[in-house]
Amino acid sequence: MIQIMTTNPQMEIITHDPADGVYATTDDYVHAVEVRDAQRLLFVSGTMGLDPSGAAGATLGEQLDLVWANLRAILASAGMTVDNIVRLTSYLRDASYAEENAAARVKALGGRTIPTTAIVVQTLVSDWLVELEVVAAG
Repeated sequence: MIQIMTTNPQMEIITHDPADGVYATTDDYVHAVEVRDAQRLLFVSGTMGLDPSGAAGATLGEQLDLVWANLRAILASAGMTVDNIVRLTSYLRDASYAEENAAARVKALGGRTIPTTAIVVQTLVSDWLVELEVVAAG
């Protein structure tokens, strides 16, 4: 399946999600997106669910709310929104966090699908339950 989306007049995002010759994706991600005529790329380092004082949210849900708020602030500083995100990597402290993380991503992106990967890692600080890294284009 190929779907063309436009996030600004100069840029096209074309979804490539073939049904033949490769395993099927689920409803919450796609195999690839092609970005045409982007004028800017923004690479966001791993962003955690920390409040402005640097304290981690007490639960996974709180950290997911914080991490998406933090990403929106970082994107806004570059004149972008979550609509500009074209790639996302999730680093999860525990595999059991995958479903809640995916639901938060789908909600934050308004149902828009992008290429995404989730990796289970030992975080540098045990209170950090999730870290998200994104690439945005505009």
